[in-house]
Amino acid sequence: MTLCGLLTFPKLLPAKEGVILLHGLCRTPSSMTKMAETLEDSGYVVENVGYPSRTDQINTLANDAIGKALEKPQIMACSKVHFVTHSLGGILVRSYFQKRKDPRLGRVVMLAPPNQGSEVIDQIGSWRLVRWLNGPAGNELGTGENATPNKLGKINFECGVLTGDRSINWINSMIIPGKDDGKVSTKRSTSPGVKDYRVLHVTHPFIMKNKKVIAETIHFLRNGTFIKPS
Repeated sequence: MTLCGLLTFPKLLPAKEGVILLHGLCRTPSSMTKMAETLEDSGYVVENVGYPSRTDQINTLANDAIGKALEKPQIMACSKVHFVTHSLGGILVRSYFQKRKDPRLGRVVMLAPPNQGSEVIDQIGSWRLVRWLNGPAGNELGTGENATPNKLGKINFECGVLTGDRSINWINSMIIPGKDDGKVSTKRSTSPGVKDYRVLHVTHPFIMKNKKVIAETIHFLRNGTFIKPS
């Protein structure tokens, strides 16, 4: 028997897939904890990113938050990197990859994204208190043709959108035409280039904690589609 026959070599483990989580405006990574834990239990390497959403413009926030997350050692070791975002986080991903190509980029699930802006910003975004609360990035989220979401062009990656039609903010809902989640109308949550789209009976602030939303998210990351209605 040769020496090679006496030796046993460990099998090479397949490289894992990573998921970068991006919270919404005025939120923190803790808002995405339930999503992060479930994704980890499902076998993904998870980076739950925190970023100062009220301090700078969308382009700057995107370059800083996403650029640093992609350089994390555990993410760099992944064969593929997906994104799960809430609200503003989805616009950061669109901004970052508008003119960038990354061969590792997998699928993106956006939760309640203002992909075509929000009428709330149109109506009350100029108020001093609202400007202070939202910061520069929040005030870029109007519905006009010069608003940042509407200047980013067609989504150029595999993307699914989940949004809600339930509101706990009746003041905002009075401003928003049609069905909405208290921040964004269902109509303005989608965008050209979106591969799959679902409206669920959930609210904007808590969509990422909903069990069905989490299940739909994982299904899209694995299959490129949401769960087919029974």
